[in-house]
Amino acid sequence: MSAQSTKPQLFPVRRALISVSDKSKLAEFAKKLDALGIEIVSTGGTAAFLRDNGMAVVSVSDVTKFPEILEGRVKTLHPAIHGGILANLEQSSAREALAQHNIAPIGLVVINLYPFEETLKKHAAHFDTMIENIDVGGPAMLRAAAKNHNCVTVVTDPDDYDAIAAELAGEARATSDATRRRLAAKAFARTAAYDTAIATWFAGQTGAAPTSCTITGTLKQSLRYGENPHQKAALYESSDRSGPGIVGAEQVQGKELSYNNLTDADAAFELISEFPGAEPAVAIVKHANPCGVALGSSLVEAYRKALACDPVSAFGGIVALNGRLEEEAAREILKIFTEVVIVPDASDAARAAFAAKPNVRLLVTGGLLPVARQPYFRSVAGGFLVQDADVGGFEGKTLRTVTKREPSEAERANMVFAMRVTKHVKSNAIVFAKDGATLGIGAGQMSRVDSVRLAVWKAREAAEHAGKNPDEVLKDTAVASDAFFPFADGLLAAADAGATSIIQPGGSMRDEEVIKAADERGLAMVFTGVRHFRH
Repeated sequence: MSAQSTKPQLFPVRRALISVSDKSKLAEFAKKLDALGIEIVSTGGTAAFLRDNGMAVVSVSDVTKFPEILEGRVKTLHPAIHGGILANLEQSSAREALAQHNIAPIGLVVINLYPFEETLKKHAAHFDTMIENIDVGGPAMLRAAAKNHNCVTVVTDPDDYDAIAAELAGEARATSDATRRRLAAKAFARTAAYDTAIATWFAGQTGAAPTSCTITGTLKQSLRYGENPHQKAALYESSDRSGPGIVGAEQVQGKELSYNNLTDADAAFELISEFPGAEPAVAIVKHANPCGVALGSSLVEAYRKALACDPVSAFGGIVALNGRLEEEAAREILKIFTEVVIVPDASDAARAAFAAKPNVRLLVTGGLLPVARQPYFRSVAGGFLVQDADVGGFEGKTLRTVTKREPSEAERANMVFAMRVTKHVKSNAIVFAKDGATLGIGAGQMSRVDSVRLAVWKAREAAEHAGKNPDEVLKDTAVASDAFFPFADGLLAAADAGATSIIQPGGSMRDEEVIKAADERGLAMVFTGVRHFRH
């Protein structure tokens, strides 16, 4: 017969320890505890806050008979506190030990930690500031209370105050076993996330990859399913999230976002963040690949140019804009079926226009991605990979011309624009561009020459769709390649289609052969020295 645990008995809460940095909702909660006859023990700033709100509070130093020292670094690390938290009241030996040492049990522990993560967002470069925001006593008390959850209720989140107060107001003056277990799990998750944030930051100060890595997050949304209906999925918010992003965006309207919506929206948001300037830009993404990107004198013009690149693939796609969405652009976008539209901001008139299409998701991010971004994580069998974000990597001023002919100013602008898009196309990646717009995109092919052929075919198909001459659509375009051309065949296929300038990283064993082929065709070609694979 397997051993079975006995149901823990309920111990009325007579004493609470409260020490919080986030004092939201605290005064009301503490008043409810006081009304129930629960004695409140507190520390420094929290005790002062409660007294200012008319509460009777016992100082921790009165319990420990020892003053706070080292500017508050040592105050709760004392047997009179931890004994009261850790005592298993179901055991007579524990009750006898408390009585022998005159320690009163603590049945409720309300702690939220020094705001390390929030401080990191504001003062990441200030080492001493970060060190002082590492909580020591708080995590110790949380772990102690969570471990002894049979007898202690541990609270880390102000959103739980009302429910806890309601349970304590019951006849038993205690919380249920299920509540204490749920809150204990929440406390351990909080200390794990807290320690992870500290460890990750500290490792970054040494410049070396941390010897261990933990990913933490808070459940944001349970998804209907993953990439396919038979796969379970959920969205978590990173504990160190900062700045605009898909997770923190306001969903103005539309159905619940799916797993694929989220991955595509994130790809579109990353891509449009390549264009943070004042010039309007629009990106249209389908299955995590761009099917049209353009600049324009207005967002309406940029959208029309982006859509013209591949109007067939754009159906049911994701549209991202780099500026405030106004009514005219909103109505233009809504002319075809679109799954998600992502904007930094949207006017009331634009929101009203979208309200007529309630199934279209409108996400307002509040801005674009900053240059400094979080690392990328990817699971592999038995572990996961971590890498820096692919930001920067080339600028127009760093381009090195390797052909006899120098690119014109217009060609240089076309090349730089094309490469900014190419960074976000699945490898092998090829992008044809001209006048601030993509005209042909080849993605995810096993050979680079096939990516060129695919881009040419799609460009010509779009031209036919628009009633234009398909043989002229790629005339005088720039071509960007995410990695070097291993042979001259891909470059020659681009030239045959009408390209006059090429931008690529270089670095192939056959660079000289490729450069010679470019010279023979009168092409201008530049090397960036930086590869942009995207797998």
